[in-house]
Amino acid sequence: QVQLVESGGGLVQAGDSLRLSCGASGRTPSIYAMGWFRQAPGKEREFVAAITWRGGSTTYADSVKGRFIISRDNAKNTVYLQINSLKPEDTAVYYCAADLNFGVGRRTVDYNYWGQGTQVTVSS
Repeated sequence: QVQLVESGGGLVQAGDSLRLSCGASGRTPSIYAMGWFRQAPGKEREFVAAITWRGGSTTYADSVKGRFIISRDNAKNTVYLQINSLKPEDTAVYYCAADLNFGVGRRTVDYNYWGQGTQVTVSS
């Protein structure tokens, strides 16, 4: 089992920056990659970014390239999502997820464990 806890969400204004954190515990040595997803009201959960746990290789959704930065601190078992130049359309619940399988997926079914999510609301 892997437990994930997100934090760092909140109400911000357009143009602001925010850093989300996701702390992992449990079977962390089994993690291959960590991902961030988001889900806006009435929409499906969508992939945002992912990072391999050991090598630190990253991949991003095209819609967030250049504004979002995913990183990890293995010593702290924590993954971060830096969000810059926030837009109202970034409003969503942001989830982190752990993938125990080889390969970095972009689908929700590729991930084995999920956090409870953290709300990000961007006002215009």
